[in-house]
Amino acid sequence: MPEVKEQIFLVTRTVNTRRFPLIPGDSPDNKDSISLQMRDLSVLLGVVIIDMPEPAKSAPAPKKGSKKAVTKAQKKDGKKRKRSRKESYSSYMYKVLKQVHPDTGILSKATGIMNSFVNDIFQRIAGKASCLAHYNKRSTITSREIQTALCLLLPAELAKHAVSEGTKAVTKYTSSK
Repeated sequence: MPEVKEQIFLVTRTVNTRRFPLIPGDSPDNKDSISLQMRDLSVLLGVVIIDMPEPAKSAPAPKKGSKKAVTKAQKKDGKKRKRSRKESYSSYMYKVLKQVHPDTGILSKATGIMNSFVNDIFQRIAGKASCLAHYNKRSTITSREIQTALCLLLPAELAKHAVSEGTKAVTKYTSSK
């Protein structure tokens, strides 16, 4: 018989209670539904739960007008530490916005939302293109896989525009070589 290994999950002291219906599809508010806590569920699943002590509260943040607030992190020798660089599409989005609407600006919060949107679409396209290359037993993602991934992910008219813009960009790149 195979050996059973224990799994250990760390949870905080706050344990949520949830009601589960006896019949699938029934509402959880039914009087016959079962109330399970995280501990009961762990017994059913065969896992061990360890209670962690509640996190210690840190010192309160200095007030806005306080002179003790340090704006930049410093090392022990007194030298200023370099900030880690964050990659984003914000500068490119700003340039495109100025090409389309020269008199319009964009908030940094909106830029952050657009940045996460671009990253999400990029990951979806890359993931789908990777799957397509894997299905066809190829180790390289080419423009053909990207084009097919676009057609699968985007609606019809939007996919046509994306494919034409992508084709235009690829031909511009190959002609400049």
